[in-house]
Amino acid sequence: MTGGLLAVHAHPDDETLSTGALLATWAAAGLPTTVVTCTRGEQGEVIGPEQSVLEGNGRALAEHREVELAGALAALGVRHHAFLDQLVRPSSSPGGQDDGDGPGGRLRFADSGMAWIATGQATAAADLPEDAFVRVPVDVAAAGLADLIRREEPTVVVGYEPGGGYGHPDHVHAHRVMTRAVELATAHLAVAPTVLWAVLDLVQLRAAYRALAEEPTPAGLALPDPAGPVPSAAVPSAGVDVEVDVDPVLDKVLAAMRSHATQVQAVRPTPGSTHVARFALSNAVLQPLLATETYRVAHGQGPAPTEWPAGIRPRVA
Repeated sequence: MTGGLLAVHAHPDDETLSTGALLATWAAAGLPTTVVTCTRGEQGEVIGPEQSVLEGNGRALAEHREVELAGALAALGVRHHAFLDQLVRPSSSPGGQDDGDGPGGRLRFADSGMAWIATGQATAAADLPEDAFVRVPVDVAAAGLADLIRREEPTVVVGYEPGGGYGHPDHVHAHRVMTRAVELATAHLAVAPTVLWAVLDLVQLRAAYRALAEEPTPAGLALPDPAGPVPSAAVPSAGVDVEVDVDPVLDKVLAAMRSHATQVQAVRPTPGSTHVARFALSNAVLQPLLATETYRVAHGQGPAPTEWPAGIRPRVA
């Protein structure tokens, strides 16, 4: 395996929560590792009183989350990063104008917001910002990403499954944009990249939910229902094609989680359990960090590599 890895994510913190072990393992192998973030998380709910003044102040929160993201990427060993709107040529924006309020008047993709509807399940926010990422046509957003794929020729491109992991509209749109970008790019590449979708092993997830109920629960946090709703990323074990060992890079992943302090709380390792750590998001529901990070190969989007970096392997049925 000599090729690079390109991860496409909707907001700062998603790179860590969805693909942290994969990114850390790939980077530790000395292979090119790039993250593209579609928005700056302007609509994020802020955890803790220290930074509460940032909530509702989109530009200030975006700047703060850029700093958190930089710290997380450094912890994971990722050296290459871009925001998606930085890759889009101004002439590609709707109407061919330099609309938006980014640097130099360039197009800027903003967090579309969301609302929780159940544990691990989200939907669109009631009020959609004018510059929301989901308003950007797929082909406009995909054009710059496709250019990057053509330049870097990654062996693997990774992102969300079609449901966006848990239904966040920006995640769903990021999946569509990533899929279209790969289609556009591979028309000009000799070998198409393998496309991975981040998923959760449903059996392991429910077992970890049960184990969480046997551990002390921090004040102010709730437990997930082991028999209740699960995010769209949860799939039967037979739906998992690739798995990554989390334990060898656990310290890096936990450091990256802690860097995202406005978004992630109660981060703690849980040795000897069905999961290697636990954490909570702004919905104040504890979540397990499973011992293996799992992926599905998007079939028809390029053959899976025959050799993976140590710690990453195809799952044998």
